[in-house]
Amino acid sequence: MARYLVIVESPAKVKTIKKFLGSNYVVAASNGHVRDLPKSQLGIDVEHDFEPKYITIRGKGDILANLRKEAKKADKVYLATDPDREGEAIAWHLSKALKVDSKKMYRISFNEITKSAVKASIKQAREIDTNLVDAQQARRALDRIVGYRISPVLWAKVKRGLSAGRVQSVALRIIADREEEINAFIPEEYWTLEGTFRVEGEKKPLKAKFYGTEKSKMNIHSKEELDEILKKVENAAYRVAEVKKGERSQKAPVPFTTSTLQQEASKALNFATQKTMRIAQQLYEGIDIKGNGTVGVITYLRTDSTRISEEADTAVREYIGQVYGEEYVAEKEGKKESGKKIQDAHEAIRPTDPARTPASLKESLTRDQFRLYQLIWKRFLASRMKPAKYETTSVKIAADEYRFSVAASKLVFDGFRNVYVESGEEKAEGNLLVKGLDKDSVLSKESFESKQHFTQPPAHYTEAALVKTLEELGIGRPSTYAPTISTIIARRYVAKENKNLYLTEIGEVVNNIMKKSFESIVDVNFTAYMEGLLDLVAEGKVEWKSVISNFYPDLDEAVKKAEKELESVKIEDEVTDVICEECGRNMVVKYGPHGKFLACPGFPECRNTKPYLEKAGVACPLCGKEVVIRKTKKGRKYYGCENNPECEFMSWQKPSEKRCPRCGKYMTEKGNKLVCSDAQCGYFEEKVKN
Repeated sequence: MARYLVIVESPAKVKTIKKFLGSNYVVAASNGHVRDLPKSQLGIDVEHDFEPKYITIRGKGDILANLRKEAKKADKVYLATDPDREGEAIAWHLSKALKVDSKKMYRISFNEITKSAVKASIKQAREIDTNLVDAQQARRALDRIVGYRISPVLWAKVKRGLSAGRVQSVALRIIADREEEINAFIPEEYWTLEGTFRVEGEKKPLKAKFYGTEKSKMNIHSKEELDEILKKVENAAYRVAEVKKGERSQKAPVPFTTSTLQQEASKALNFATQKTMRIAQQLYEGIDIKGNGTVGVITYLRTDSTRISEEADTAVREYIGQVYGEEYVAEKEGKKESGKKIQDAHEAIRPTDPARTPASLKESLTRDQFRLYQLIWKRFLASRMKPAKYETTSVKIAADEYRFSVAASKLVFDGFRNVYVESGEEKAEGNLLVKGLDKDSVLSKESFESKQHFTQPPAHYTEAALVKTLEELGIGRPSTYAPTISTIIARRYVAKENKNLYLTEIGEVVNNIMKKSFESIVDVNFTAYMEGLLDLVAEGKVEWKSVISNFYPDLDEAVKKAEKELESVKIEDEVTDVICEECGRNMVVKYGPHGKFLACPGFPECRNTKPYLEKAGVACPLCGKEVVIRKTKKGRKYYGCENNPECEFMSWQKPSEKRCPRCGKYMTEKGNKLVCSDAQCGYFEEKVKN
């Protein structure tokens, strides 16, 4: 009997796939990559056409020996690694490492781990796509060159153990730029005005917001402007100037891609990107379903495509028709317009069988698996359902020369909303307008309510918002979002507090060095351009080594220049006036994983260390003692009193010696301005340059 070997990446898939194939198939796992560049050296021969030097990964010798033994016995070897560029590269490395006749080696790939998909892939076995392999080799070589050439510069300048990465450095810069925007933001005052009106014969009052004049919308910038408007509208005649009725429809969302799944799981389920990917991997590799055995319940999780196969499209439409009624089935496939090339023609993330409802799987899934599967299942069904339809009414109320407006909508057909509503979107309908409103209806005023507001700075990035930005800018690919964010958090360049990402002191130092010495590496447009080149390699239009050879000389020159500049600046430890109580020496400032700290220069004989409280150079606004720069447990910088905990002064912005001339409270520095610490005051002025 013929004997076949199927090699997959993950051991979790072995049992599932073995069950789908006959007894003459042996299924084994490579546990991911078996070969890689050596950790101890660059591994790219820059003198000889950038040839990579691959070695067997430490600890993979036994796995590889076992795979070689099985491959020799097999009549055919099927390389069933993941259906993306990295999976293609792993298959290529396996083909090189197995040392068997290449004629009996085949590449198969499947987008879902189901019996039909796995069996169909065997029938469609092909050769390894070397273009995809080359695109992955180019990415690996670029990342290795950037990391191994730039990291030593950071070690010399700051401390050992720091690292630079091609994509992580850009992500860090994006977060740093947002922090700068927030720190430089000056709040602006504005007011809102709401009127409550009565329609004759109606019990329910009508609330309308100030709109502006008959001709244009108008913002109220100050109390003076508000008082001027109130003077005119207080005793005006009120009538309905305009009633507009209409219809609007809300389109169904497209199915999930890696990016949109990470964003929605963050918002709806409070999952970190890495957690989302870990649980999605479990759902893809296979769940032991009671009565069915182990089966993959979702399709492949690393994709930037919203495409759906014909079979899946037909199956979900039939399911919607049977369960919800034919009136809910969308007439044609909704497509997401995108200017970029979809990677590797994947499908979107969807359930492998729409009839496998979340409720039917609940007993077989963990709580987190159930919640993520339910999100994917609902979104997929919604993508093939009709739009939601609303009846809309908007009313303009005349009060002297000014207008107040109110709008309401009534859901007349729920469409896809029967199944799915995005997180943060209101499920409840707005207050319906009172009946009997026509043009020129006379109203009476009940009251006016005004509120003072201040514009808010841009929000700090969350993981979901950063993923969205990286995708929009064309930086990284579906497989890189989660590891990129995890790396900058693990390196302590960024602290995560209450979902928000904040730049740490060490992150600020690294970002400043990268911006100064390696501008193109942290340039958003350049990084997106490199991703475009990798796509061209994957399409066979560009030779992969030419991408490296064009990139390397500029990087090499920048590294040499940075090293030279560092040599000319002797970096010595900063000596402080703090005396080591154990040996009497003056303690020095050092950098650690959390930023600066005080250490005894007598190390290793004396190992005394202390937190370093850098003075901000201003007196505490509350008690007059020194303000020092402190850090939260996760490394975010703030200003506090040295007399803490007795004095509770704390500010995210640097305080100024100057008091606000309007309210007397302390002022803070924001970019080139001094701003009152009391947002209700709103006073600011230009900072006097020293």
